[in-house]
Amino acid sequence: MSRFAAFALSFMISCAPVQHDAPPSRAVAMTQSLPAMKLFKTTYVAPATRPNTEIAQDFLDLSFRMESGRNVAQFTRFEEPITVRTTGQTNPTMIRDLELVLDRLRNEAGINITFVAANEPAAITIEAVPRRTMQAAVPAAACFVVPRLTSWKEFKIARRSPQVDWTTLTRRDRAVIFVPADVAPQETRDCLHEELAQALGPLNDLYRLPDSVFNDDNIHAVLTGFDMLVLRTYYSPELRNGMSRGEVAARLPAILARLNPKGERNVGQPLNDTSRDWIESIETALANGAPPNKRRDAAAHAIALGRAFGWTGPRAGFAQYAYGRLQVGNSPSVALASFNAAEVAYRDSSTTQIHAAHIAVQQAAFALAANDTERVIALSDRWIDVAERHQNAALMATLLMFKAEALDIRGQTAQAESLRLDSLGWARYGFGSDANVQARLSEIAGLRQK
Repeated sequence: MSRFAAFALSFMISCAPVQHDAPPSRAVAMTQSLPAMKLFKTTYVAPATRPNTEIAQDFLDLSFRMESGRNVAQFTRFEEPITVRTTGQTNPTMIRDLELVLDRLRNEAGINITFVAANEPAAITIEAVPRRTMQAAVPAAACFVVPRLTSWKEFKIARRSPQVDWTTLTRRDRAVIFVPADVAPQETRDCLHEELAQALGPLNDLYRLPDSVFNDDNIHAVLTGFDMLVLRTYYSPELRNGMSRGEVAARLPAILARLNPKGERNVGQPLNDTSRDWIESIETALANGAPPNKRRDAAAHAIALGRAFGWTGPRAGFAQYAYGRLQVGNSPSVALASFNAAEVAYRDSSTTQIHAAHIAVQQAAFALAANDTERVIALSDRWIDVAERHQNAALMATLLMFKAEALDIRGQTAQAESLRLDSLGWARYGFGSDANVQARLSEIAGLRQK
């Protein structure tokens, strides 16, 4: 229901194995005047690939349980057509990204949803609020959605009342999404995708999902083919408000067979559920205010629990990723071993390629610090296209910057400058302000051996 702020792709200072002062270079000087922001123009979305038997179980767990573990008694959705408006401190890039995701919802999920003027009544209101204001009220959330309300003013009054309790709904009539107004465009876009999807459909996130934004690991930046299938299922004519879990479960096989016939050719075994102990350990590991030792111990406990349960894939990889991030400043060798273990968990599945691309950033930081330019370039070349396909500009720009730095070390200055310049347009979308872009460049340059 909310996109966690604590564990996004953050500045390289959080993942670098060593820290140096950035050396003077043309790479830093040339960015005094940055190129125009680059924007994604087309969307490639891989269709859902897992068996319908798995997807049916995922659908039920996403729809009939909250993130807290509370059960949801009945199925709810909006009645179509659905209208969306924006209020607050919006900007043209945000509006463009909103129009793009609404177009995808119409074309891929088959939802009758339209954008209306700010002064018109709407089923869903998206209000852009300063980040500081939002996090003063809900510190752990980068963005979130609540039912029955239309504004931040209403939320401040009703936020601790049953009025904003999703489990009390019998149907969805109104909802308001709060997104940060003063962050990088990519962060706002990611919020639009996830919170719109949760306003329209599932109320839960599942750590076991490898191919969805409905996962609190926040690895996927935009709605996936799986997500669109889930939303298309949500608004299929066979379902209606007020249905019980059992009633929905009885209809899902036929619905999924119709919407996803390829999923019928595979026989899958739904993954076992994620234990509350594991979730609480991960939440502790990601909690910025907790003592470092406690966070590291929590991540290690999550790894041990996953091994005991026999988990592979996204949960095993994410626990290792979290542990590695927490060990960078404490034990670099342990951190690198953990990142390598995360890569093993991610790299062999088509559904976790973007996860592996995130790990490549961590590995590239260690390789650059060791002056291993061959590995830096190999990592960048392998994963840049994956980042682009998944529309993660911050990740793509970072990998391009790593490759440019490695080329600089090799004396291939002209090629390095050209590649670095290409990275900057994506960095402006991914990181926002010129200062943030400059900081990322400097942090990567600071990894080089003196």
